[in-house]
Amino acid sequence: MITGDMLRAAVISGANNISNHRQAVDELNVFPVPDGDTGTNMTLTIGNAAKELSRVSGKTVGEVAGVTANALLRGARGNSGVILSLIFRGMAKGLKGLETAGAQEIANALDAGVKAAYKAVMKPTEGTILTVSKEAAKSAFKAVSDGETDPVATFARALDGAKTALEQTPELLPVLKKAGVVDAGGQGLVIIFEGMLSVLKDGVQIQSDAAPVPQAQPKTELSAAAAADEEITFTYCTEFIVQRDPTIDRDPLLLRSYLETIGDCVVVVDDDEIIKVHVHTDNPGNALQEGLKFGMLTNMKIENMREQHENAKKNAAVENTVQQDENGTYTPAQPEHPFGFVAVAAGEGLKTLFSDLGVDHTVSGGQTMNPSTDDILRAVELTPAKTVFVLPNNKNIIMAAEQAVRLATRNVIVLQTRTIPMGISAMLSFDPELDAEQNAINMQSAADKVSTGQITFAARDSDFDGHKIKEGEILGLENGKLSFVEHDVEKAALRVLKNLCKKDSRFVTVIYGKDVTDEQAQKLQETISEKLPDEVELTMIAGGQPVYYYIISVE
Repeated sequence: MITGDMLRAAVISGANNISNHRQAVDELNVFPVPDGDTGTNMTLTIGNAAKELSRVSGKTVGEVAGVTANALLRGARGNSGVILSLIFRGMAKGLKGLETAGAQEIANALDAGVKAAYKAVMKPTEGTILTVSKEAAKSAFKAVSDGETDPVATFARALDGAKTALEQTPELLPVLKKAGVVDAGGQGLVIIFEGMLSVLKDGVQIQSDAAPVPQAQPKTELSAAAAADEEITFTYCTEFIVQRDPTIDRDPLLLRSYLETIGDCVVVVDDDEIIKVHVHTDNPGNALQEGLKFGMLTNMKIENMREQHENAKKNAAVENTVQQDENGTYTPAQPEHPFGFVAVAAGEGLKTLFSDLGVDHTVSGGQTMNPSTDDILRAVELTPAKTVFVLPNNKNIIMAAEQAVRLATRNVIVLQTRTIPMGISAMLSFDPELDAEQNAINMQSAADKVSTGQITFAARDSDFDGHKIKEGEILGLENGKLSFVEHDVEKAALRVLKNLCKKDSRFVTVIYGKDVTDEQAQKLQETISEKLPDEVELTMIAGGQPVYYYIISVE
């Protein structure tokens, strides 16, 4: 049987193993643009669990799994880190309450992990870490059905299944096959499982021989955001917690499904003990009545949002006065205002810009600097507002921001902003006289209308999407997609601008980074001004951002 101490040592060993192979996994990324890097994000994510586990001993396997899952969730960085945390969260549910784990329990836990990960991803892509984890669980179940009773042998079979699936990822994703590599996230999961098996099978905990991975420290400044897919017209913000009745076997998805028929902005987060519910509806009594079908209600709160927002005033930037100790402990701010804002950005110029737009807190981060769920959660909790809009401003940060929703003590709305210009446009469209839902709609709509160009450099040699790319060459990106390869930064910026500008374009904003001098920016401004029609307004901003020489917004 696998004990808690065995699992504890195994997770630490897995964390050390991925840390040792971090760079090799980073190099599997096929997209040549500097990014958050899969190996680094997975290392930082599970490394947070290793740190927490180093402080505990003598726990049951269920307790160790719970500590691991919670630490992974809070430390999750980038999409790969979030998915890894979801896999371990599901495994923790499968092992909850167990003193030790046998073969069947290990198979069940792996299967629960796979289901948790697939459930959280809106459009699962096969040929990724999801596929690798799924085949690992299938192999574990096959071992048990074949009569295997040894949990360690069952885990070994799961690892074999993961390795086989990893080898097949290029057949499922053409971009991997063309690059001649396997999926980076899947490779990372295999490495973690290998580190775990070293302890479970041989009693050998792999030690870390890698230097600590540098982490961007979260800072507190100003920002805002929001997200919604359809118009919301409901009056009452209804929140409550269900203390689950162990004698009632009902899937919380049934509660979510019902709430979606009577309202919107539905959040249903569950574990084995509670269900946390948030819904905007015209019938709060019906929501409470449905919740009673799952157990006893507590922490009930119903607020008339229309009444609130009639008296709402535009939030002023709130200076953070909450002190944190050396362990990052902080006291959440009192929700004094109806709305607050958190944004992710790197570069002093961009942080100042978001502050000027009314953002409460800016989390340092972006491309190559993916903040953790806990970094974003901290900023949310230090925002003195009942509803906090979050602007991730990077596609690889959105999932981590969404994980903060279930941990926060206040309502959190994550806007799907994938670039800095989208975040800026969203903030400019905020109207303090409107309610949260209508603002979310307006802000998302404004963000979606922005065309974004980015000028950066190739971080590695690559053959990507028909482009043969050499490390150091200049890349032009248009709305997140690689458009061309250049050798001159200014020429690349002009090409992107020409491609993005349409007949009805009226505003162009060029944000220049820390590797561009004021003189170079001035020269580009003069060149652009000569080429743009008179009716198009040009704005130059010293963003100070890393990675991108220029970020160009066209509206």
